[in-house]
Amino acid sequence: MEHFEYNPKSLKADEFISHNEILESLKYAEENKNNRAVIDAILAKARLEKGLTHREASVLLACDIPEINEQIFALAKQIKLNYYGNRMVLFAPLYLSNYCVNSCVYCPYHVKNKHIFRKKMTQDEIKKEVIALQDMGHKRLAIELGEDPINNPIEYVLESLKTIYSIKHKNGAIRRVNVNIAATTVENYTKLKDAGIGTYILFQETYNRQSYETLHPAGPKHDYAWHTEAMDRAMQGGIDDVGIGVLFGLSTYRYEFAGLLMHAEHLEAVHGVGPHTISVPRLRPADDIDTDDFKDCINDDIFSKIVACLRIGVPYTGMIISTRESKKTRERVLQLGISQLSGGSKTSVGGYSEPEKEEPNSAQFDVIDNRTLDEVIYWLLEMGYIPSFCTACYRAGRTGDRFMELCKNKQIHNCCHPNALLTLQEYLTDYASPATQKIGEEMIAREVATLAPQTQATTNKWLEMIKSGKGRDFRF
Repeated sequence: MEHFEYNPKSLKADEFISHNEILESLKYAEENKNNRAVIDAILAKARLEKGLTHREASVLLACDIPEINEQIFALAKQIKLNYYGNRMVLFAPLYLSNYCVNSCVYCPYHVKNKHIFRKKMTQDEIKKEVIALQDMGHKRLAIELGEDPINNPIEYVLESLKTIYSIKHKNGAIRRVNVNIAATTVENYTKLKDAGIGTYILFQETYNRQSYETLHPAGPKHDYAWHTEAMDRAMQGGIDDVGIGVLFGLSTYRYEFAGLLMHAEHLEAVHGVGPHTISVPRLRPADDIDTDDFKDCINDDIFSKIVACLRIGVPYTGMIISTRESKKTRERVLQLGISQLSGGSKTSVGGYSEPEKEEPNSAQFDVIDNRTLDEVIYWLLEMGYIPSFCTACYRAGRTGDRFMELCKNKQIHNCCHPNALLTLQEYLTDYASPATQKIGEEMIAREVATLAPQTQATTNKWLEMIKSGKGRDFRF
């Protein structure tokens, strides 16, 4: 592989994700993984809660001293609490179309898969799906679709966004739509921004160029640079909030971890704003995908350590976990850094309004956590988390550098905490089962008591208005 000088301020993929820099960082991490002096210095810096470099965080990830690992997990928990409190933001994915022209070997949407059921939803079908999601209680969606310029052009995405935002069913409304679509042009990113999207999400899949090109043998996604530089074009197009991630299992996890942090450093260096979110999906079985074919899949212990080290390395970013993971795994990593999770998810095209068919199957991957949204919310409440449907920052213009400034100064809590309680009350009043309503009301009463007097008075007034049906969508 050709050598490129590492430069986080460069706009060239091979320079801000330098293969040689990653290899040198991993070598440094391996040499120092049991070096107490180096590790103690890194942990001392980490306790300032301002983040670590990719090289420093890689040392912590490589460390296998049990008592140091206990310190790493404890610090991750503390940083999570200090930045994001006990809130958990909920969302659902909405798959619009699984037509795709790429040949990604880990995804059943690949163009050579002739037996997967291909489907693209009409706007009427999207309306039915959105109503079903609203009736569950969701306020925030992430739309997903394959890359296909004929079946899934940008005009289809824009029309779908307009449809989703237009639907007001009973007390329901989708207030934020995040978009996960293939790398595109600055012009198209501007169109997405103008359509009112929340976060633009694009997973790198793997930062290892050689692995990337092997795993994407054909189609527009084969172009490593075009894909890796997408976030820069998105920000040039006016999108404030971007979400990055890798698919753990495609290449060695330590390589991917260093790449993720380098991407975050690059976005900070060039745009002054790091990633709004980092997602941590793992490779899962799907229609014609067997995980046994991939030698770099990771176990639960490594996965937990990755989440903890990401939280320490990039304390300000939101971290997302999906229903790819089991209840047991999700429970383990929520406290280590996760701040957003999906609930009641379907990964098929049109799976919410009608029961999913086993055959023909249109799903992208197998869902492991099959609980309903209400069951997920009860579970979160039982563990002491506040399930939040808040979208206030996005709609109040607290995005990009404005959000990051509040988050890095740990002030975002002042808005997010009461807003989370207000949106939880909306869910309890409109959608919750009796058991969830009871435990939720108890949670709200406890948490309101911790608010500053003026905030507490306003929150109580708005809570009563929600319960009596006199208003919705209050926000600080």
